[in-house]
Amino acid sequence: MAATAHGGVRVRNNPFARESTSPSPAPSRPRPQSGLIASHQGTSSSSNHAQNSAFSPPGGVSFPATNATRHRAGSVTHSQSTSTFAPNFIKSGQFERVGEAPGAIEGENDFSGKRYVWLGDPNVAFVKGWVIEELGNDRLLVQCNDGSQREVDADSVDKVNPAKFDRADDMAELTHLNEASVVHNLHTRYQSDLIYTYSGLFLVTVNPYCPLPIYTKDVMNMYRGRSREDTKPHIYSMADGAFRNLVDEGENQSILVTGESGAGKTENTKKVIQYLAAVATSNSPVAARSGKSDFPDLSQQILRANPILEAFGNAQTVRNNNSSRFGKFIRIGFTGSGQIAGAFVDWYLLEKSRVVKVNSGERNYHIFYQLLEGADRRMRENFLIDDCGPEDFLYTQEGNGKIAGVSDVDEWNSLIEAFHIMGFSQEEQTSILRTAAVVLLLGNITIMKESLRADQASLTPHAIDQARKVCHLLGISHEAFIQGLLHPRVKAGREWVEKVQTPDQVRLSIDALAKGIYERGFGDLVARINRQLDRNGMGMDDSHFIGVLDIAGFEIFEENGFEQLCINYTNEKLQQFFNHHMFVLEQEEYAREQIEWRFIDFGKDLQPTIDLIELPNPIGIFSCLDEDSVMPKATDKSFTEKMHSLWERKTPKYRPSRLAQGFILTHYAAEVEYSTDGWLEKNKDPLNDNITRLLARSSDKHVAALFADCAEPDEDSGPARSRVKKGLFRTVAQRHKEQLASLMSQLHSTHPHFDRSHRLPQ
Repeated sequence: MAATAHGGVRVRNNPFARESTSPSPAPSRPRPQSGLIASHQGTSSSSNHAQNSAFSPPGGVSFPATNATRHRAGSVTHSQSTSTFAPNFIKSGQFERVGEAPGAIEGENDFSGKRYVWLGDPNVAFVKGWVIEELGNDRLLVQCNDGSQREVDADSVDKVNPAKFDRADDMAELTHLNEASVVHNLHTRYQSDLIYTYSGLFLVTVNPYCPLPIYTKDVMNMYRGRSREDTKPHIYSMADGAFRNLVDEGENQSILVTGESGAGKTENTKKVIQYLAAVATSNSPVAARSGKSDFPDLSQQILRANPILEAFGNAQTVRNNNSSRFGKFIRIGFTGSGQIAGAFVDWYLLEKSRVVKVNSGERNYHIFYQLLEGADRRMRENFLIDDCGPEDFLYTQEGNGKIAGVSDVDEWNSLIEAFHIMGFSQEEQTSILRTAAVVLLLGNITIMKESLRADQASLTPHAIDQARKVCHLLGISHEAFIQGLLHPRVKAGREWVEKVQTPDQVRLSIDALAKGIYERGFGDLVARINRQLDRNGMGMDDSHFIGVLDIAGFEIFEENGFEQLCINYTNEKLQQFFNHHMFVLEQEEYAREQIEWRFIDFGKDLQPTIDLIELPNPIGIFSCLDEDSVMPKATDKSFTEKMHSLWERKTPKYRPSRLAQGFILTHYAAEVEYSTDGWLEKNKDPLNDNITRLLARSSDKHVAALFADCAEPDEDSGPARSRVKKGLFRTVAQRHKEQLASLMSQLHSTHPHFDRSHRLPQ
């Protein structure tokens, strides 16, 4: 949440009321006054991209636009508008509005007798005012704090809470729980550097984009073993509650950290892990008596795994300088005495497309820039990238070469240090980093037509030199590699024939290979980390763990594709899990207190959209996509037309798109229009069989292991080699459904805790 900021003069005070010996934070930029909700100078901003929560708490929250900016090293903000993320059932008849139009007594919150109300405003979300006069036909004349007078419908305003509820620690305690009051409470707390707020059973976080002195050892000690009621809202309180539940009750726990890009999910996840590592190593009675832990350095290794994952899995985006481009579920195992016994990382949805295409104002994965800037000359020479920078490679020359305030050399040194702490040998480090160099070199293989009249592709002399470098690092024959690219052999009946490849086809083949090598390398890297951390076999036995989930939130871009559908499907399932858990608990409490109550399953509200995506019968989007992915004559257009014939007018959740090729789905957060261009290829995720068979025979053990599943049957000399049987084709949609089903199964076996992270728009 609070990465180091650079420059500035103002030192923040500790926002907690308790006395503390916490040291002052590093100098930071002064915090500008954020535009108040009722300000008449707020400006509306158009947005090409809106992201909503991965789960939505009851009662939508929409932060007001503000002209103020906060900056955190490692993050950038851009003017964006956000929409309320209240699920649909909150707006239904049962929960359409909390309370009536304000009455003479309930609207009063001072001794003036004025009836204060909140009015919706297109520029600043909400404006506060008081009722001057009740007009006829349920109309009110309201004097607003911005100096204007407005005539509004009586049922369009919300009540204002008494002033004693300003900056409430728990928004569930507000007398009038409405959207405007929630926004106002979070806003006033944010102005006082109180970035954590409870809302019933879950925690709301607003990213400050600057350092705050609330993560020191002294602050940790304030929360250790203390109940939520005795402390201020904090991520440490949630982590401590999960730890105490695990130790006292023996029930597995999970902490779900979700939110939009730049909201601070990754930083909050790190704070949770840091707290658990600190508490577990000192709270153990065994460790206290013996003066040492049975698992030396394990806590430090868990913490140091993060720089490795960030180097290979994080990148700069327009919203965030250190954005996680994959989802992760980190399970930390504990012994019966409360010591950390091991850890295991599950990962989801790595953004492979970033490897070969970087948008303006963004960067590729950090590792490429760290390797080019930080590696010593000997390593760069061995990797055949000496005297090269990001501008010399097709995959990194677009976008930003550097991040302001961040040294790629320092980050490289931190990565190498983390490799050593994690116990990676020099040979392992070299193998892992070599694949990153291979990906860079692959992008520089340029393709041209063999002749003006022919479609056959060929390589330029410079491209042949680049191909030789690639093949040297991969441990394969460059002649066979070039032949496989330009003249791949395919089986037609019982005979092998050579295909004619156009320049575009070869370029796509190279890009697919680069993405495949990077994704397989990333999966292997996580597996190596797990082997170092998984000391009690958590990969097989899930008992006694706290799982921390850090995953991308709901996404709506100007153009939404297959990747957005996968992410939004994931969030639909997480939202259903949140609804079920929160409201089932609430209704169980009613039952215990013998309150008369008709049970409602709020999770059902999301089921129609989930079914539309995942059901095999009637055929859903993923099943239809998988079916067409193996049909020889199927196209993106025929897939889209089939979806229209199956679902148009059959469900209110689906309708044809205004686009030439696509459809619109109604999700819990919003309607999303999806373009189906390129979906069949993305789902098949094809690799050139000629090249993958070559890689499976590589003289480099690391490369051969990455592509072991691509070996021909007669090449499989060892019975222990794991590979997919010939003919068994698994699509991206199938793999994602399986991963998500596994994740949801794990979450349902735990006692969950929820943190919803926000970023404040400018």
